[in-house]
Amino acid sequence: MVKFDPWYFFIAIVLFVVEIIIAVFINDSFVRPYFGDFLVVIFIYCFIRSFWNGAVNKTALWVLLFSYSIEVSQHFKFIKFIGLEKSKAAKLILGSSFAWCDIIAYTLGILFVLIVEKLRVTGIRKPELSSQRQG
Repeated sequence: MVKFDPWYFFIAIVLFVVEIIIAVFINDSFVRPYFGDFLVVIFIYCFIRSFWNGAVNKTALWVLLFSYSIEVSQHFKFIKFIGLEKSKAAKLILGSSFAWCDIIAYTLGILFVLIVEKLRVTGIRKPELSSQRQG
């Protein structure tokens, strides 16, 4: 099941750059806290799919559960427990505060992934053109 997929890797790199831009340059009340969380699960999914050709639903579920576990660890102050509460990098990667809105953003991000994957597999139906020419 290990197989490199350059398309997923390209998307993961683009999303990673976008996440860095959001983290460094944007400090608002929507893009950084919500859209960033929406994008991070898509990034993780694409990064995993870059190297592992597993089932879409299973991969998406594992990414969602991983994201939920990070959020729950924030509720229990895991970052403080491991002694990294002063580390900016740890706070950026692991987060520092639990929010239900983050859970919703992760869920919406994975739903977006599932919709896009379904469209990619089934193809977007295009209206068929008549083979007869009107003159």
